[in-house]
Amino acid sequence: MGLFQKFKTGLKRTQEKLSQEIKRIFTGSPRLTTENIEELEAVLLGADFGITLANQIVAAVRKEYESQGKNGKSIFEIARNEIISCFPLETKGLKASDSEYPVVVSLIGVNGVGKTTTAAKLAYRVAKEGQSSMLAACDTFRAAAIEQLKLWGNRLDVPVIAGSYGADPASVAHDAVCSAISNRINYLFVDTAGRLHTKNNLMQELQKVHRVIGKKLNDAPHEVLLVVDATTGMNALIQAKEFNKIVQISGIVITKLDGTSRGGMVTAIQKELSLPVKFIGLGEQPDDLQPFDAHQYAEAIFAE
Repeated sequence: MGLFQKFKTGLKRTQEKLSQEIKRIFTGSPRLTTENIEELEAVLLGADFGITLANQIVAAVRKEYESQGKNGKSIFEIARNEIISCFPLETKGLKASDSEYPVVVSLIGVNGVGKTTTAAKLAYRVAKEGQSSMLAACDTFRAAAIEQLKLWGNRLDVPVIAGSYGADPASVAHDAVCSAISNRINYLFVDTAGRLHTKNNLMQELQKVHRVIGKKLNDAPHEVLLVVDATTGMNALIQAKEFNKIVQISGIVITKLDGTSRGGMVTAIQKELSLPVKFIGLGEQPDDLQPFDAHQYAEAIFAE
């Protein structure tokens, strides 16, 4: 399956809901009315595009209708253009490895968003590009997390550094960085425990893990990726805001986009926080974690 087809398939639930509602609102309507504009705004908010972008799209629709009437661009084309305008021209992937020292990537977020699976899928991606990787099991609170990461490691033939259940996560991170350096690994993916931003002790522990990594390797972690679950909608934006206050996030990974009709939250995060969306999860298989592409996202979500 090609990349664009993956986007279309993964975003199908959001696309179908938007398409049905927009066609219902505007089919047979010769002009814009207060009623159909309000309905369009409600539909966009229902897909979790956020109030700022919803207003931006509505304003663009008004402008097009006022100048061109129904003979101008379709609602779908206008929406696609507005979405694309929200993102930088080029979305950067992971920091490139210089092969001398590992690029350390810390995966953070609340419980249940898919950090462990994302770590494994990223290891799979860099392996396909000819780069070596290692996984660090720094979620020592959820016993199943260590076993899950080891299973992925066996499946992908990627080494996993782990401690015992209840071990100090910072100690595991230290050992993992040491091992990655000595084995000249290109990428070290650090799977951290899920935590709520309201739990100060757990957020301080995350900062400690990052400090220990930084003492062992300058400027590490080189990437801090916040993993968010698309099915939580705008709650993901709140998580991003709060985590970014504690640690400096370098990018967002959005999982479970194939299971939601609220796919607009991708754009809401970019619009509100200017944090790059680096990868999106469109399924369960290792290659279903895809680099984010604004054009393909817009085409898939507002396909007519």
